[in-house]
Amino acid sequence: MIYLDNAATTWPKPRGTANVVADAIVNRGANPGRGNYKMSALSSETVYKCRSHAAEFFGARSPEYVIFTASCTHSINYVLKGVLSTGDHVIISNMEHNAVTRPIMQLAKRGVQFSIAKVHECDPEATVAEFRKRIRTNTKMIFCTHASNVFGIKLPIAQIGELAARNGLLFGIDCAQSAGTAELDLNKIHADYLCMPAHKGLYGTMGLGLLIINNNYQLSTVIEGGTGSLSGINTQPDFLPDRLESGTLNVPSIAALDVGLNFIETVGREKIESHEMNLINMAYDKLSSMPQCSLYTARPTSETHVPLLSFNIGDIPSEEVAERLGDRDIAVRAGLHCAGEAHRAMGTEKTGTVRICPSAFTSVEEMNQFLCAVDKI
Repeated sequence: MIYLDNAATTWPKPRGTANVVADAIVNRGANPGRGNYKMSALSSETVYKCRSHAAEFFGARSPEYVIFTASCTHSINYVLKGVLSTGDHVIISNMEHNAVTRPIMQLAKRGVQFSIAKVHECDPEATVAEFRKRIRTNTKMIFCTHASNVFGIKLPIAQIGELAARNGLLFGIDCAQSAGTAELDLNKIHADYLCMPAHKGLYGTMGLGLLIINNNYQLSTVIEGGTGSLSGINTQPDFLPDRLESGTLNVPSIAALDVGLNFIETVGREKIESHEMNLINMAYDKLSSMPQCSLYTARPTSETHVPLLSFNIGDIPSEEVAERLGDRDIAVRAGLHCAGEAHRAMGTEKTGTVRICPSAFTSVEEMNQFLCAVDKI
């Protein structure tokens, strides 16, 4: 199979991932932090090793500021619902995934106000200006995607972070489509919260998310329960990571994430990004030469886009194109990609798009085969 659905989840995984997951189940299968015996200690060691690794990878203050969640969506909900309350105002963008827009709509029922800033592709100053003019006296936070999961358009997060800092606002970022390829150093982007999944560009497995915190603001809890600490009291601990990590952690996926981070560091984040961007530009150039193909963005660059691309073929429904490619054993994603707001912004809400996204494991030959299949369709 030629797999180009890496924006949904990367596949295949780095060598050794399956083995480390199996080892976590077989040899580290006890609850971390819940037992005074060897297997529990080994499980705790696995968690702490990955937590420390992720803290270093993203420039976190210290390991306890790395929170393991069930998914990027959970991380985003923890931030939005942990910060915003009745009467607060938040600014999001018109490129958001439903992981952002749906919690915002739910919070709006409770009296939280929101504004949507327009993203100007390849024009960071204009985009920042859109966020700036929406700041109100009751604005508490800016929360936005780093890059659209449909069109790959990057938002100028460093400049937006500076804007938030100058105005005393909290700043959170959905890094689902950028973590692992784009540089995300907390010391450079003025972010208070980074939310991301393990199973996409970090080459981990499904069922794990990260929330990386860069301040001392105490988030209100969304979930409470057992933490293995302060078990004699009935209230949630007030220290990290325990305050935000209730229940048993997903140790096999945490072990896999550590492998994924090692893989990125060994190959090189910039090398992976360059490889994927070269493949996307190869696709962009060929698709743009096909009269019936519609593209929706400028030619991607690492400064303005992440390496993914949306297109359509004439009047053929995007789902039908994906099905025809699937018949040729080529995996792509079609439809609205859980991001109606982004499609409305780009005028594709009625048609959806066909989306491709390579990974570090995608070859030039595979991309050529995909392009030949599109040409035949």
